[in-house]
Amino acid sequence: MTLQTMNSASYPLNLCHLKKSTLIINRLYILFHCIAILILIFFRISSILTIFHSKNQPLIPHLLIFISELTLSFIWFLNQAFYWRPVTRTVFPERLPEDDQLPPIDVFICTADPRAEPPLGVMNTVISAMALNYPVEKLSVYLSDDGGCPVTLEAMREALKFAKLWVPFCKKYGVKTISPEAYFTSEEDVDEVMVDSHEFGADEHRIKEEYKLFAQKVTMMSESQSCIPNKDHSAVVEVMVDESIHDQRKMPLLVYVSREKRPSHPHHFKAGALNALVRVSSLISNSPYILGLDCDMYCNNKNSAREAMCFHLDPNLSSSLAFVQFPQTFHNISKHDIYESQLRCTFKTLWLGMDGIKGPCLSGTGYYLKREALYELPLIQEGINLKEVKQCFGSSNEFIRLLYKKCNAKVLDCEKDLFDESLQETKHLASCEYENDTKWGNEVGFRYFSVTEDFYTSIHIHCKHWISVNHIPSRPAFLGSCTTNFKRCFDSRHKMERWLDGSCSIKILSPYLWTIKNAYSSEFLLCMAGFLTYRFHIFVTNPFFLVFLYVFVLSNLQHMREIHSTGASLQTWKYEQRVWMIKGITSHLYGSAHAIMEILGVKEANFLPTNKVVNEDEVKLHQMGIYNFQTSSIFLVPLCSLVTLNLLAFIVGIIQIVFLREYLDAIFIQTFLTFYIALMGYPVLEGMMLRKDKGRIATNVSCYSLIFSVFILSFGKLLVAY
Repeated sequence: MTLQTMNSASYPLNLCHLKKSTLIINRLYILFHCIAILILIFFRISSILTIFHSKNQPLIPHLLIFISELTLSFIWFLNQAFYWRPVTRTVFPERLPEDDQLPPIDVFICTADPRAEPPLGVMNTVISAMALNYPVEKLSVYLSDDGGCPVTLEAMREALKFAKLWVPFCKKYGVKTISPEAYFTSEEDVDEVMVDSHEFGADEHRIKEEYKLFAQKVTMMSESQSCIPNKDHSAVVEVMVDESIHDQRKMPLLVYVSREKRPSHPHHFKAGALNALVRVSSLISNSPYILGLDCDMYCNNKNSAREAMCFHLDPNLSSSLAFVQFPQTFHNISKHDIYESQLRCTFKTLWLGMDGIKGPCLSGTGYYLKREALYELPLIQEGINLKEVKQCFGSSNEFIRLLYKKCNAKVLDCEKDLFDESLQETKHLASCEYENDTKWGNEVGFRYFSVTEDFYTSIHIHCKHWISVNHIPSRPAFLGSCTTNFKRCFDSRHKMERWLDGSCSIKILSPYLWTIKNAYSSEFLLCMAGFLTYRFHIFVTNPFFLVFLYVFVLSNLQHMREIHSTGASLQTWKYEQRVWMIKGITSHLYGSAHAIMEILGVKEANFLPTNKVVNEDEVKLHQMGIYNFQTSSIFLVPLCSLVTLNLLAFIVGIIQIVFLREYLDAIFIQTFLTFYIALMGYPVLEGMMLRKDKGRIATNVSCYSLIFSVFILSFGKLLVAY
């Protein structure tokens, strides 16, 4: 089934394809799975009532397992919305209007700490954005330096010098890989005619030598003692202008912004930085569309802006479309992907299903957002009292005047003195106190109250009746750097804590996000605690056992089918199952605890940027498919304890089966579950007992885990006796 959307010339700018076969399979699976769940709920309730009246078995274990199953079933039911109507989209950028009719675009790139986010990588992202296949006079690139580091500012000046060579080179020869670092470290698929061209070879060699000098300068800057973040500084706004005005107009506008930060003022993390960019850019370029990028997510598809405009300029979508979301993709994914860094389920399955409803959420990077969607529409209509408007948007008359222009772009005249009144006003807009007593972060701009500003903002945008679309191009639009070690991927002090913390702060999905990741592991801990004493799982000879088996087998077959449909290997099933278990007992556990403490006022929210510094030893282990367990002990102990506990319980179960053969019918399920978890946790066992390299699990962690596991098994009878 294909839904066509037409432009004014009766040619479609994009097509929406309903995945009919996937839709039928998903809906049949949902139907049969719901029936099975209802049967199991009936079985659990009847069993609990029987135990309650007979009192021949402990009731608490059955209640705990029933609650866990009910919770997981409820979450499963909510998640089926993602599978109800999956769609994909096709675009036709060749049907767009002429370049002079395309709308301007502002590119927002955020960096926070030069120690965690190396300036060279940030500058490559900046340069790649400047090289997008889009009219240069309609492209403005803004870098938000929330670290206020002078090294970043100086690196941007050097980046502009190199971009003057790189951007014309890319446009002249149709270079596809527009990030210079990626271009020179990989085999670029340029036309064979270009490869054989003497002129191309000479230009490429010259550009390569210039890039080496540029990279050397920026690297030396980043290794200096001044490469540290500054949390107490005034606002800095600098429009990068080359000595030659003529050359400048052949280049996209480049602007450095470092908002004012004071220890006594809340800065609202990345959302605050983005709102400062929204205000500052309004006075400089005021483009109607915004491309948001993380500092390590460089532009890989030079046509991404044109492809996004195929949706934004579609007359059937434009009035209600808030943003176009591209998936996050990574250039350093290993063939094993043991950390599930590519987020396959999210971007290749869930986002397709959300696109079939009202569209996906903002993913923090790789989105083309309509500026107007960030404003409270009723507040910018004609006839509104000026005092009310200032209470909403702040005291800047120039900013308010531009609001009434409805985001008609204007570019700051580079021939003027760059420190005139207009540029001074941008520093006022980037000051700490500008947002005081306004609705910024509440009803205007990127929303506060959560460190996951993208998710929270998109919820508000969709609640205002905007829609979004998901677009997966044949060539990845943006490429970032995935995590290559255990600490950065799962450690609660980093990205996972921020995501869970932010979701809990939203107070909509927090109980479910917490339970779905922890009930799974909690159930196994409870089962194993009572393993040696009571048989509170179903007997194999019971007819209801077939229903349990059906649910387990069918859900895994559906997972495998989903993986195969996205082009991944079946090994991905193993890695995703393992990552789900690991996250449930580690990052989601600590992240949820941190979020709950924040809600109770015990702890404040924090934002730590993911460390993007590359370690060669870590990369080597990652490419080999070996886990690197170098992280804190308090983080590893729960994981190691869970795996050890299941291994010990499995061994005890085998012993009981060997010596008490009539016991097999009663403990088969427990034995199988413990074996399944121990098998999924084999890399943990290997890290505890077999490995000798630096990435192994420390001996003291293994000892703590073993002691804790023996404690649980020893006192299991007491835990389930009542």
